[in-house]
Amino acid sequence: MSTNTILLAKGLKNLAILVGLFIASPLTLTMSFKALKKFENTPKEWVSYLLLVVAAILIIFTLYFAFKTFKILLKAIFNS
Repeated sequence: MSTNTILLAKGLKNLAILVGLFIASPLTLTMSFKALKKFENTPKEWVSYLLLVVAAILIIFTLYFAFKTFKILLKAIFNS
């Protein structure tokens, strides 16, 4: 039972991307809520709602990508 190094390299690359997503997702959500508070009752209010939708999609993608990354890492380490 040896480790698949090619698959492990792909998993570690995805893990590095995942760390960036873990940082970017909550920051985007925080920015959207601050924009929603700042642009309340102004013509630019749609920007804050758009940013909120983008943040929600980014968080959902981050969760999906996390499961996919850990599946790749487990397959690389525990190859049968």
